[in-house]
Amino acid sequence: MEKLEQQLSSPNWKREIVNIGGVTDSYQPLEEEFQLMPDILKLMIRYKTPAIISTKSDLVLRDYDLIDELSRITYINIAATITTGDESIRKEIEPGGVSSKRRFAMLKEFRKTNASIGVHVMPIIPYLTDSRENMEWLFSNAKDCGADYLLPGTLYLRGNTRTNFFRFIADRIPELHEPLSNLYKKGGAGKEYKSQLYEMVNEIRNRYGVSGSYSKPIKDKLRSESFQLSLF
Repeated sequence: MEKLEQQLSSPNWKREIVNIGGVTDSYQPLEEEFQLMPDILKLMIRYKTPAIISTKSDLVLRDYDLIDELSRITYINIAATITTGDESIRKEIEPGGVSSKRRFAMLKEFRKTNASIGVHVMPIIPYLTDSRENMEWLFSNAKDCGADYLLPGTLYLRGNTRTNFFRFIADRIPELHEPLSNLYKKGGAGKEYKSQLYEMVNEIRNRYGVSGSYSKPIKDKLRSESFQLSLF
């Protein structure tokens, strides 16, 4: 915490947006024991530092009051990674995460604060979580919880991630090993597949009226008079 406070209190710090949990979930199960996030959020409040918190957990609700306070001082975004409404699939690909319904319920609670909320549908796994039915379910729930945006992203495979992914597929869902191997000749899925997928996603997005711009809430907040005053 000392290092973080040194950086946030530095006269060179311009209060850029801090991405918390972009690589490793800051609310993974060990956080329940170590409780690092409350102190981090208190520093964010003290130094009026905007942040984005991305998580697959609803443990973030433990820190509701701190996030609510921060949302009244500066920009804060709470984003949940949610990729499927099928719990049998979800348990296979995210064994340590809470159910998708609990994640949407968590976002709905944060809708009561000044925080913006978003849904990260990442990664979309071809032939597993890319069905129209699943996308309809995700957009419907995003609309219901008042999400500011829904941001999709297809699976990308490289290095050890690729090796481990195909090992998992061969072991747990062997019928998808060949079609996925054919689709992922390189790091990303083929252009034709992605074009068809995003055409479907955008058609559903337009019907539900859920934005695809994660930056719009940031710009809206920056434009607001209340946010400008909070910097002084």
